[in-house]
Amino acid sequence: MNRSNTRVCATAMLALGCAGVFSNPAQAADIHVLATGALSAAFKRLGPDFEKQSGHHLIVAWGPSYGSSPDALPMRIKAGEAMDVCFMIKAALTDQVKQGNLLPGTAVDLAESRVGLAVRAGLPRPDIATVDRLRATLLAAKSVAFSEGASGKYVVGTLFPELGIADAMKAKSVPISGRELVGTAVERGDADVGLQQISELRAIPGIQYVGPLPEAVQKVSIISAAIGKDAKERKAAEALLAYLKTPAAAATFVETGLDPIGTK
Repeated sequence: MNRSNTRVCATAMLALGCAGVFSNPAQAADIHVLATGALSAAFKRLGPDFEKQSGHHLIVAWGPSYGSSPDALPMRIKAGEAMDVCFMIKAALTDQVKQGNLLPGTAVDLAESRVGLAVRAGLPRPDIATVDRLRATLLAAKSVAFSEGASGKYVVGTLFPELGIADAMKAKSVPISGRELVGTAVERGDADVGLQQISELRAIPGIQYVGPLPEAVQKVSIISAAIGKDAKERKAAEALLAYLKTPAAAATFVETGLDPIGTK
């Protein structure tokens, strides 16, 4: 092998082996993942890329970080569902660490997620640039959907009361439970307006994503991850977390409506 080819091979090996992100294909593993829907759009691209480069296979179960439906991540964990690694809103993940279900030393923050608004296709695109205009948009809507997860808890417990419209919204509220995204319900016509994490709304192409909530009433959540206490494929799960801290993963987070936290 000549000197030029040697340099090319060395560069390729370094790219694949850097920081232990990728494992030997001979040691390929099935990684069981529990994940918040806020990552669904990003994982549609990052999951296959990680699998291709690592040889591992991701088995992902989606659900909200809060809630009591069978799909909700706390309920999946309580039921003993297979879990090598879990991705949740940080406050919810911290609760699981305290309960002993996740290993505290493995917790890592991945991205910030904000709440946005979308409307059904064909409806006029509302102006929500200010708090007053957001309030007017919600009061004018015939129906407003939100999830049982972190964004829905914020919408019902904080946003509506702060806007002074909690009572007015009761009759037009459409709560969405389980792993179904709010945007899917809006696309189906179950609601005219949807409020959820921006990345989840943007994952549904058949609706009109309008934009983020005004900063004065915005809710910023951190998406974090940790290894399960009974993880059977801990090394492979750690490789996944390392991959999600790479610049390539960070770029995908941005493109799908998330703000990455640090890269390697």
